[in-house]
This record gives sequence, C-alpha cells and structure tokens, in this order.
Amino acid sequence: MEKEGQVNNPLHGIRLIDILEYLLATYGWEELGNKIPIRCFTNNPSVKSSLTFLRKTPWARTKVEDLYLRSKKRANP
Repeated sequence: MEKEGQVNNPLHGIRLIDILEYLLATYGWEELGNKIPIRCFTNNPSVKSSLTFLRKTPWARTKVEDLYLRSKKRANP
C-alpha cells in the first residue's frame, strides 16, 4: 500500500542517482554548475561527491529535484 503523501509526488520511485545522471546527460557539469552554483558541481565534480552532498543538504537536493522536474516537463510537454 502506498503512503498517502507519495500518491501525487512526481519524484516517487525515482532515485537521486537517476536524477543526477539525467541532468548530467542533459546539461553536463559546467552548465549544471551554472544553473545550480554549488561546489560539488563546479569544483572537481564527481557523481559520488555530488550524491554525498545532496543527500546531506536538503536545500541543494530540492534545487536539483526542481531542475529535474522542469527539464522533464520541457522535454515532454
């Protein structure tokens, strides 16, 4: 049975690594760092360090998730 809060969550079932890999494929590190200027994207970026930072930093994760949703909406209007 699904939790009530997840029924309308467009990110339900999508892993953070999948979001990050989609954004990297779409924008690359440089553009991603321009769109969301955080050090894990601009200073020697890697998937591992970015995932670690995003899991520990709710405000940054929210920015990444919002960019993902906007990007997917533009790709599939």
